[in-house]
Amino acid sequence: MAKLYFYYSSMNAGKSTTLLQSSYNYNELGMNTLLLVPQIDDRFGVGKVTSRIGLSNDAYAFKHDEDLYEYTTKQHQAKKISCVLVDEAQFINKQHVSQLCDITDRLNIPVLAYGLRSDFRGEPFEGSLYLLLWADALIELKTICHCGRKATMILRIDNEGKAVREGAQVEIGGNDRYVPVCRKHHKEGKIK
Repeated sequence: MAKLYFYYSSMNAGKSTTLLQSSYNYNELGMNTLLLVPQIDDRFGVGKVTSRIGLSNDAYAFKHDEDLYEYTTKQHQAKKISCVLVDEAQFINKQHVSQLCDITDRLNIPVLAYGLRSDFRGEPFEGSLYLLLWADALIELKTICHCGRKATMILRIDNEGKAVREGAQVEIGGNDRYVPVCRKHHKEGKIK
């Protein structure tokens, strides 16, 4: 019986690296994987899953209103899919999470979704919220704050390295814009 897995963490915990390793493991056994990434994430080019340690693979970049169940069904009919892997899952919406559930339940294909649990304000992303509610398995990937504690939050920083507390929930960026921190340092807005 297939399951929907949600691998969540703060930034820099190795989500994309773990996704790429999982895909590699399936491929090494002769199984096909389907890598999906929201089109909005264009940091390394549209349709790319890229890790900070230099691993990369092509992925299908889907639009905000696209039906992931329908797309996966077509791909599965053309070439049997053994696993669906979704990077940057915080950027998906409630309908996408429902579609991922359908892929798992109706097509019997395991789905591994990787994403942030919360935004820079400590608020949930829509995709993460529904993955936390509907996934069959929740797996936390861990990283550390500059103080050595487990980082569970993210701070957005400006060009001077100061914490930003207001703004749009989604602003694409990497280590130049975001820092993983513990809850204490998130509240204090303290970066090293």
